[in-house]
Amino acid sequence: LPSQFSGLLGTVYRRGNLSFTRDGSALISPVGNRISVFDLKNNKCETLPLATRLNIVCVGLSPDGSLAILIDEEGAALLVSLIGKCVIHQFYFHKPVHSVSFSPDGKKFVITKDNVALMYHAPGKKREFNAFVLDKTYYGPYDETTCIDWTDDSKCFAVGSKDMSTWVFGAERWANLIYYSLGGHKDIIVACFFEENSLDLYTISQDAALCVWQCDTELDGLKPMPPKDAAREKNAEENDEEFLEEPKGEEIHGKANPNEKETRHKVKYSRVAKYFFNKEGDFNNLTSAAYHKKTHLLVTGFASGIFHLHELPDFNLIHSLSISDQRIASISINCTGDWIAFGCSGLGQLLVWEWQSESYVLKQQGHFNSMVSLAYSPDGQYIVTGGEDGKVKVWNTSSSFCFVTFTEHTSGVTAVTFTSSGYVILSASLDGTVRAFDLHRYRNFRTFTSPRPSQFSCLAVDSSGEIVSAGSQDSFEIFIWSMQSGRLLDVLAGHEGPISSLSFNPMKCVLASASWDKTVKLWDMLDSWRTKETLILNSDVLVVAFSPDGKELAVAALNGQITFWDHENAVQTGSIEGRHDLQMGRKELDKITAKQAAKGKSFTTLCYSADGQSILAGGLSKFVCIYNVKEQILMKKFEISCNFSLDAMEEYLDRRKMTEFGSMALIDEGAGGEDGVAIPLPGVKRGDMSYRHFKPEIRVTCLRFCPTGRSWAATTTEGLLIYSLDSGLIFDPFELDIDVTPSNIHKTLHQKEYTMAIIMALKLNEKKLIQEVIEAVPSSEVDVVCSSFPDLYVEKVLEFLASAFETSCHLEFYLTWAHKLLMLHGQKLKTRSVKLLPMIQFLQKSIQRHFEDVSKLCEWNIYNIKYALAISQQRGMKRLAEEASVDEEDLDSDSDYLM
Repeated sequence: LPSQFSGLLGTVYRRGNLSFTRDGSALISPVGNRISVFDLKNNKCETLPLATRLNIVCVGLSPDGSLAILIDEEGAALLVSLIGKCVIHQFYFHKPVHSVSFSPDGKKFVITKDNVALMYHAPGKKREFNAFVLDKTYYGPYDETTCIDWTDDSKCFAVGSKDMSTWVFGAERWANLIYYSLGGHKDIIVACFFEENSLDLYTISQDAALCVWQCDTELDGLKPMPPKDAAREKNAEENDEEFLEEPKGEEIHGKANPNEKETRHKVKYSRVAKYFFNKEGDFNNLTSAAYHKKTHLLVTGFASGIFHLHELPDFNLIHSLSISDQRIASISINCTGDWIAFGCSGLGQLLVWEWQSESYVLKQQGHFNSMVSLAYSPDGQYIVTGGEDGKVKVWNTSSSFCFVTFTEHTSGVTAVTFTSSGYVILSASLDGTVRAFDLHRYRNFRTFTSPRPSQFSCLAVDSSGEIVSAGSQDSFEIFIWSMQSGRLLDVLAGHEGPISSLSFNPMKCVLASASWDKTVKLWDMLDSWRTKETLILNSDVLVVAFSPDGKELAVAALNGQITFWDHENAVQTGSIEGRHDLQMGRKELDKITAKQAAKGKSFTTLCYSADGQSILAGGLSKFVCIYNVKEQILMKKFEISCNFSLDAMEEYLDRRKMTEFGSMALIDEGAGGEDGVAIPLPGVKRGDMSYRHFKPEIRVTCLRFCPTGRSWAATTTEGLLIYSLDSGLIFDPFELDIDVTPSNIHKTLHQKEYTMAIIMALKLNEKKLIQEVIEAVPSSEVDVVCSSFPDLYVEKVLEFLASAFETSCHLEFYLTWAHKLLMLHGQKLKTRSVKLLPMIQFLQKSIQRHFEDVSKLCEWNIYNIKYALAISQQRGMKRLAEEASVDEEDLDSDSDYLM
């Protein structure tokens, strides 16, 4: 079963700082407690298979691009290898960290927490037991430190603070610069930047003021501390460290107002200019800034969603633009200075802007509120999601990007689905409409409504794509429309409670409807649409699902049971008691234990696997359960998140957070911070914009299995999570003999016994070996080899071809293999079509993707050739016309001569 986490879709940015990779072609974005890497040149997105315990607040990237430090809300850090995509080391800073920055030479890194800056030796340069070794601690600011910037040669760094001061510290103890304090601002320092190869400094504050500081000394003018003084200080430190459990490193205490003796023969700064951004008064708070040293480009973002581009040091405005109506939380510029990345945490927007051409390189936004439903396209290439924000988004599974958003609904979307053609999407909403969207022209071409306004809670479309049905929450009726005409065909009444779920039988035109009246009704669409059967259960029915072969019906009820029915004979064939497997977490404000709360909980979403042998179930919990349908036992439990920034994650509450006045969770610590105090509205349960402190609850709202059988997806509070088959090296042999070894396979291949070599490679089941053997077969021999395959190995070869299409460049060779196998063994494969359907759909998906890419390329080439021919014809005509005119002139001159 697919069990490896392979991607996070639906959310592109939450909070924290954005960072470009060393070559500037990829962007690293923190998404909750994970990080996503957006490859902007190849148009792909990848979420790394690692997670922190809480939401990530800052990311530090090493200059060579191989390491990253991820720090969460409580100051727990992970050292991550971006090459191996794994965690190397864990460290705890004990306090929330505001920023982290590596030195340009990669030997040190600095973090800011509370009112201090800590400098550590950078890991990875040599083999060490502890990757984070403290070098120096810098004291000086009175309030929390906010930002860091290094000089180009890593000799000094600057730190901004909430006490409106900026401090310049020496990374080494320089004789003429140990520390220097700069004032001049009337608000929190948002950013500070050194000029290229200089100690000159720019400081930017929250009230949109920029100060330009000039230093009287160049970087080369920094003098090392005399050896005598340095030795004396080192001895004093070593004496102190004898009494300490571990060396704390050197401490440097800065003074805001040093006396004249201390400043003599030291570096001096002078303010040469002060500029203000908000002359018109349009902008309230400056929230983020970035500076590109080579091009002298300053980018500043504001709380109103506007950003400015200025050229420094003259402060010339290049242009200003509004990209959002939310505050810009983070800005980053790539190494060439062409692309600027913006992150807006309010709506989860991520934008990459090419400022010279004034165009978007990337523009992505997740669902503002939680996602409610999802559906795979029949070939597994696309996923459609519907959210409480009323948007319908379509995502490409191979690139992980959203390529179209439909915003026609005026209320929350409750259900989405694809038709069997794969080019039409249907969505039901609480606004009383069911809408059909065309994926060719990206438009809403049908809108289905009921005679009386109804809120639709569920949706189903039959296998032909002709009959559309939707269940109502308030009128307890099911509405049936024709896709072709858009007319309402019938209203099915009979339920005595809200309709909770609908499902069409894939093989017959039978509709199953589940309701809170403790019944499941089966309706035959071809038999005058009368009720065919009513199944009575012990509890309110929440969800219903047909198996892929249409022979079995699974029903989840409010009592936590999943029951299986033979719907033809209306007989229950089995049941699963799943309440204990759901394993609820305890919310911070719950008065009862998680075990007690779980008694009233149940599964709210069900989905069969592509082969129908397993069933996925999820609900108001962090777990997704996979059951074997035949044995009715729990096969595996997936923990979809380990993010403790979400509510209901822990089974037991922390006693230390309980006081005589109640839970500490009720006390809002973050009030009155950078964004000011926001008063929460009374009785607000969901994440409201006016809430100060809001912790979303972990839940799984929808589960779907990919038709190819290689992955499944879940819409959760975290976003859209995709789990796929592990592509790593796993030894999984098939009918293995003692003679089947790699050396014997190579020997058989050398003797040109191709069929035997392929069968042996398939038995060993190592992908690289299979690829080597298949690619060694001459194209003239493919027909003969395909005809001599035993039936059992045909599907194995087809499965390998489907996976090979995704990575291989030998397109024609593999297409020849697929064509010959299907032509020669097509009839026999048809008899097992139900079992082989996921594999065939996987093959179709791979071929379809290549077809689209190649056809686009061919069309473009045909257009270019036609254009070149037209130009050459035009030039030829022009040349002929010129020659004709020359001949006429010659004739005229000859006649004049004769005259």
